[in-house]
Amino acid sequence: MVPLIGERLKTVFSRQKSYADLRWKDVEFAMGDYVFLKVSLMKGVMRFRKKGKLAPQYIGPFEITDRPDTVELDEDLMFEEQHIAIVDYQIRQLRSKQIPMVKVL
Repeated sequence: MVPLIGERLKTVFSRQKSYADLRWKDVEFAMGDYVFLKVSLMKGVMRFRKKGKLAPQYIGPFEITDRPDTVELDEDLMFEEQHIAIVDYQIRQLRSKQIPMVKVL
């Protein structure tokens, strides 16, 4: 029975994937567009002066710009990060809206 159940599960998963693939849309971003960045939350770590469920999940908006040739340092040896490329893209589906998520290098 176990191989039969496994085979039927594979059939069901492939059917569900084919339905989901029809709804997939590629989203293009251009220079000058503004995006929000998802913050990876870690348990017990304070980020952006908040801890736990009140910590922000998204930061931004950040503008997509060209890659800089040089890095400029402030007097306290801090620099502003410039985003190079979009690595991954997902759409989170809530009940009434979709949230695009972009992973930026």
